[in-house]
Amino acid sequence: MLRFLAVLLAALLAVPAGPALAGPAPVAGADSPASQAPSEPVPAIAQEQDAADNSRIEARITGIFSELPQFGTVTVSVREGVVTLEGTLPDAETIARAEAIAGRVSGVATVENRIRRDLSIERNLSIIGQAAQIGADALAVLPLLAVAAVIAALVGGFGYLLASFGFLWDRVAPNAFLAELIRTAVRFGFVVGGLVIALDLLGAGALLGALLGGAGVIGIALGFAMRDTVENYVASLMLSLRQPFRPNDHVLIEDFEGRVIRLTSRATILMTLDGNHLRIPNSQVFKAVILNYTRNPQRRFDFELGVDADDDPRAAMALGIEVLGAPSFVLDNPAPSARIVNVGDSNILIQFFGWIDQREADWFKSRSLAIAGVKDALEEAGFALPEPIYRLRFDGRTDPLPIGRSAQRSDATGKPRKGQPATARAQDTCPESEISDLVEAERRSDPAGSRDLLDAGRPVE
Repeated sequence: MLRFLAVLLAALLAVPAGPALAGPAPVAGADSPASQAPSEPVPAIAQEQDAADNSRIEARITGIFSELPQFGTVTVSVREGVVTLEGTLPDAETIARAEAIAGRVSGVATVENRIRRDLSIERNLSIIGQAAQIGADALAVLPLLAVAAVIAALVGGFGYLLASFGFLWDRVAPNAFLAELIRTAVRFGFVVGGLVIALDLLGAGALLGALLGGAGVIGIALGFAMRDTVENYVASLMLSLRQPFRPNDHVLIEDFEGRVIRLTSRATILMTLDGNHLRIPNSQVFKAVILNYTRNPQRRFDFELGVDADDDPRAAMALGIEVLGAPSFVLDNPAPSARIVNVGDSNILIQFFGWIDQREADWFKSRSLAIAGVKDALEEAGFALPEPIYRLRFDGRTDPLPIGRSAQRSDATGKPRKGQPATARAQDTCPESEISDLVEAERRSDPAGSRDLLDAGRPVE
C-alpha cells in the first residue's frame, strides 16, 4: 500500500505545469497596466527603418526647432526611429516642450531627451540676460518716439495758441468766467488729442485704452469725493450767466444781509451793514432765496401802535395817515395807509404804512421819524397808548400815580413833557452812504476786482 502511494505521488509530480501554474499572478501596482486608465491605442513600431526615414525625421525636427528661437541650442540626431536631443535650455518647461514636439513627428519610435538645463547666471537672471536686448530695442524705437513726441507737442501747442486768442472767446462767451472755462477746455482737448496720436503712432493702443479706462474710473471717484467743490463750481457758472444782482446792491441772502462787493468763481462777497466782509459759497447762494432791496428804489416801511380800547380806532388811523403824509420824505404815490391788526382786551393794535424813495431818503431814518411823529400826534390828540405794565401802590402817604389819559397831559405848571422830540420834518433823512462808499473803495483798490463775474452790461435776472 505504501509502495502504491509513492508511485502515484511520483506520477503527479512528473506532469508538466499548465499556464495557470506557470508562476505567481502579477500584483496590480502603480506601474502595472491594470492600474492605468484606459488610453488611446499606441501605434505599432514599424518593423523596418531605413536611412532615408531617419534623415527625413531629423530634417523635420531640425526645421521645426529652427523656427523657434529658444530651441536654437538643441541638436537632433535620429537612428532607427529613435530621436536623440542634446543641448541646453533655460528651464525644465522648455525642455519638456522640446521633447513633446519631437515626439509628435511621424515615424518617431521614441525620444531620448539629453537636454540639460542652462544654469549660467547671465541666462537665468532676466535683468542681466535681457539687458542687451532691452537696450537694443530702446535704441531702435528712439526715432519713432521722437517723432511721436514732436507730433504731440505740435498738437498741444496749437491748442494753447488757439486758447490764447482771448478776444475770440470773449466774443463767443457771455462772460469772462465762461470764456476762461472754454479756453481751458480747448487746451485740455488738444493736449489729450496729441497724446492719443502719439500713443497710436507708437502702437500703444492697448495702453491708451487702459489709460482712458483708468481716467474714467478716477474721474468718477473724484466726482464723488469732490462733489461739493464741483457743485460750487457749477453754481458759479450759473450765477455768472444769470446775474442775480449788481455790485453794491443791498441784498438779503437767507439770513445774511449786506451790500454786494463782487461775485468770484468760488463765493459771493458781501459787506455787512456793520462793515464786515462776508463770504458765502456760490452753491449756497444759487439755491438760496435772494431779497434785493436795491432793484426797486421805492420801498415801504411799516410799524404798529396801539390805542386804548375805549378810543376810536378810525380817528386814530386818519390822524396817523395825515401825519405820515406831511413829511417830504414820505411819497404821495403810493399814499400812506393804515389798518387794524388786532383787538385785545385793553388795546387796539393799528399798523401804519408809508413809502419812500431810497435814492433820496434812508429807510431806517424815515421809519424812525415816522414812528415818533405818529406817536406824538396820537398822544397830543388824547389817544392813550396802553402799556403792558402793572403799577401797584401800597404807600398812602404819596400822591396817586397818573394813570390813563391823565398821564398824557402837562403837569400843573403847564410845562411840556420831558423828552418831547422835534417834528419829523426837521430831521435828517438823507440816505446813508458809509457802507456804499466802503464797497466802491474796495472794488477800486482790490486787484481781484478784475476777476469779478458781475457784468453791468447784462440785465439782472
